[in-house]
Amino acid sequence: MKKNVLITGGTGFVGRHLTDLLVANGFSVSILSRSKRANTENIFYYTWDVEKQFIEEEAIQKADYVIHLAGANIGEKRWTNKRKEEIVSSRELSAQLIYNSLVKYNKNLEAFVSASAVGIYGAMNGRAICNEEMQPANDFLGLTCQKWEAAANQFEKQGIRTVKIRTGLVLGKEDGFLKKLVPIFKLRLGSALGTGKQYMPWIHIDDLCRIYLEALKNPLMKGAYNAAITDDTTNELFSKTLAKLYGYAMWLPNVPSFLIKIALGEMAKLALTGRRVSSKKITKLGFRFQFQKLEEALKYCISDE
Repeated sequence: MKKNVLITGGTGFVGRHLTDLLVANGFSVSILSRSKRANTENIFYYTWDVEKQFIEEEAIQKADYVIHLAGANIGEKRWTNKRKEEIVSSRELSAQLIYNSLVKYNKNLEAFVSASAVGIYGAMNGRAICNEEMQPANDFLGLTCQKWEAAANQFEKQGIRTVKIRTGLVLGKEDGFLKKLVPIFKLRLGSALGTGKQYMPWIHIDDLCRIYLEALKNPLMKGAYNAAITDDTTNELFSKTLAKLYGYAMWLPNVPSFLIKIALGEMAKLALTGRRVSSKKITKLGFRFQFQKLEEALKYCISDE
């Protein structure tokens, strides 16, 4: 029998890529969806309703592992008080549903792997390199990630091996962080944001999915891991590199911070701040990033256009 991985948020950008990788590595995958979909040979769909705290029993009974990716997109809408509540509750309540269901059906797991984010270190700038031992920040991003990880820690207290993947900006071909930038840079209208000095910890989608696979297969993986390249990529360097790949030198002035704040409100912090992070903890386990150079990763992402 193939080991089964139950994924929350499995229809999203990361979830789709991860499903393909898991199936290619001999797993079967169960995906939770609000509506029923047709199953395939190795991919099964089950319905759930987080608000009503409902989930199909078979999804739980079948699972050997759970990967928790579900959560409202933090960069999709302005951070009103209502939106902030949605961002936090979507992560907490979905994890709580899985946890309650495991208890209800007396079901154990080989591992519970939860998404998190490097935002746990705060929406601020600075040259300090953040590792997993650092204290979380007390701003909105930091507190959101703390609650996200606290929801995962419930599983650890039940004796389930628990892993939290603190993800940087995810680069991929058809979605993710680049989706909004590529059309602008293709028109030769790209520029840096604010000072351009804010760091941009990034990871290629293929490497991120391989980290999740490692979290399932490696019994030594426990606790939090940064999933981002350790380098000095700033917003200015990122922008110049993307412009170079489209065949021009960036010529427009930086977009002023005050304009970004007017357009995005408090969410502007996502664009105007960034921390350096260390990936030493994951590489000490023997994990090797396939994409370590920004230009190489970006070139691969836009290669089919």
